[in-house]
Amino acid sequence: MNIFIAMKILVQLRKLIDEIASIAAEAEEKPPEQRTEREKIAIMGKPRLGDIIRAQIRIKESKEFKNTVDKLVQRANASLLIGTSSWREQFIEALTVSSSDEDDLKEPSKMDYFMHCLTVFWKILFAFVPPTDIFKGYLCFLVSIFSIGVVTAIIGDVASHFGATVGIRDAVTAIIFVALGTSIPDTFASKVAAIHDKHADASVGNVTGSNAVNVFLGIGVAWSIAAVYHAINGNTFRVDPGNLAFSVTIFCSEAAVAIFILFIRRSKIVGGELGGPVCLKYFTSFVLFILWIIYLVLSTLEAYGVIKGF
Repeated sequence: MNIFIAMKILVQLRKLIDEIASIAAEAEEKPPEQRTEREKIAIMGKPRLGDIIRAQIRIKESKEFKNTVDKLVQRANASLLIGTSSWREQFIEALTVSSSDEDDLKEPSKMDYFMHCLTVFWKILFAFVPPTDIFKGYLCFLVSIFSIGVVTAIIGDVASHFGATVGIRDAVTAIIFVALGTSIPDTFASKVAAIHDKHADASVGNVTGSNAVNVFLGIGVAWSIAAVYHAINGNTFRVDPGNLAFSVTIFCSEAAVAIFILFIRRSKIVGGELGGPVCLKYFTSFVLFILWIIYLVLSTLEAYGVIKGF
């Protein structure tokens, strides 16, 4: 209602200005002694250049608006969030406590401070990785892969010693502690990809690609090197399967169920592999979590001989 009233006033004001300008133009053609009072006033009301011919306009910056724009730019280009140009920047970021919520402009919470104290050693350790601006990021990629391999080897040894100390079999230690410790980076990578990517290809593809690397490179390369080494020394390299057949069968069966769930989520009710209505989203997460628990329970029972395997 207010907009229509304002527009009506502007239209009337425009007509009045045009009328005054027309009267002033006609009055200027007459001699001064023949002009009426209305014409004289119209001439006096014409715009003219005065003594002040320049105006200074100062635009005051809004910090709230600037922070909002910065957040939008960061979310629009996720690569800017992980790009660094110097070691100094990396160490400052490693030692700085930041909020876990990207949309939260408030100070870090107590949980953020606790997690920072818990992970500050690893933050400082990986701050030694070369910045992404050196050699177009290739050096950062290679050093990061090497560092992840070293940390993974440490996690595997620590988990193996932990299992031996508390009396847990290696097969159970591998599928619980080692797998959980080495899969956490993939989990967070899939989370970041799901947040910043428009489609689900990046997050789901990260999971399948990680499994492919573990199977074809993690096992294939290691076993190939061991086989070549033993062949050179005149020995035969042989690995007993143990409960591998039963564990892989359970895993493949549940993987087929997970793929079937993804196909169902493509229906019009959900509309996509990720996200969707709140109830369906949490229900899908619960079902997948239950599948993981079933896999752990069945594999553990078979490893301890409670149930018979293949």
